[in-house]
Amino acid sequence: MKVSVIGSGYVGLVSAVCFAEVGHEVICVDIDRKKTEQINAGIPPIYEEGLEDLLQKHAGKKLIATTDYEFAVNKTDISFICVGTPSAEDGSIDLSIVRAAAASIGKTLAKKEDYHVVVVKSTVVPETTEKFVLPILEEASGKTAGIDFGVAMNPEFLREGKAVQDFMNPDKIVVGAIDKRSGNLVSELYRTFKCEVTRTDPTTAEMIKYANNSLLATKISFANEIGNICKKLGIDTYEVMEAVGKDVRISPNFLNSGAGFGGSCFPKDVKALIGKAKAIGYPPVLLESVIAVNERQPLLMTEILQRKIGNPADKKIAVLGLAFKNETDDVRESRAIPVIAELLRLGARVSAYDPMASENMKRIFPSIEYCSKVSDALKDAEACLVMTEWDEFRSLDSEFQAMKGKTVIDGRRVIKAKNIDYEGLCW
Repeated sequence: MKVSVIGSGYVGLVSAVCFAEVGHEVICVDIDRKKTEQINAGIPPIYEEGLEDLLQKHAGKKLIATTDYEFAVNKTDISFICVGTPSAEDGSIDLSIVRAAAASIGKTLAKKEDYHVVVVKSTVVPETTEKFVLPILEEASGKTAGIDFGVAMNPEFLREGKAVQDFMNPDKIVVGAIDKRSGNLVSELYRTFKCEVTRTDPTTAEMIKYANNSLLATKISFANEIGNICKKLGIDTYEVMEAVGKDVRISPNFLNSGAGFGGSCFPKDVKALIGKAKAIGYPPVLLESVIAVNERQPLLMTEILQRKIGNPADKKIAVLGLAFKNETDDVRESRAIPVIAELLRLGARVSAYDPMASENMKRIFPSIEYCSKVSDALKDAEACLVMTEWDEFRSLDSEFQAMKGKTVIDGRRVIKAKNIDYEGLCW
């Protein structure tokens, strides 16, 4: 099939290269000409494991990029809206980019004779596709959804760092369509996948995405709450959760205690669902507590630090790990951000190291010291806070001996070194 993908961020570009990999012809659309030039040259503008290999394989063949909406929509059968939906201060999502994309597609549909399906893949709260996107498409095109063109919602369930792997080997594929014809065409894209396609309506598909991420975030905050209690009782929370996770009703996934969750999905999606719930008159007490636990969790690192070394003012404190998780350079909602902010508020001198995310963190904290090696970050530091579970941190040992003090506070349970003053966040 012929597919156009609007937006070339994490979801858009991963979807585009993976659709090309299974045999579809794909046109990426982005308003950023530099991005389209990079994509056409086989250079991904973002880092994702396996993405560069696939892009180089298909760029200029099964996949091209353009800034021209009209060209892309006219040359394809299905258009995926994969643009960003940033959070507003109240937690609600900003739909201005979705609006612009839908309007641009609609204007092209006004002149297109062939049937075309518009699919929302951006994460949007329930009712957005049918009550927001669909009317914009009808107004811009002068046509009727369900008759002249199709509309569907196809949420993504991709982990950053493993997005290509997740797309190609999905646990679930959800297609929510306004009618059978739209649903059939979108489902046909996934015909070669072994995973069953769950068919539903757009609003239910949107809710599946939010319920999915909110439950995973809840498991993390639950594990952290239990971990905090276990620490006060002198219990190894990892031993507890290992046993709890053996229950087939629970599973061991997302039960590791630590500094909390970050990234572009969990915090944003839980807050958006909280906002939607309040808008329809329901107080989402559990979801609000999930966020409250997550926001408090990283600051426990600085509380432990002060208990161990006293006032950190004018002391060098090393922060290892800046990305919100390993295998990505994404710092959005990284748990290192509130920790570094608090260290700076307390007057500490911060030295930081991350194998991939330093450049992105410089936009948030331009004045702290960024090191190209772990040893440089640790040299003469009074203490070290570990914020991301990079594999290279697991083998650290003698490097800690270069510290002035030997206090290591581990937020991810990755440090195995001896001869240090070690303390885990929840263990």
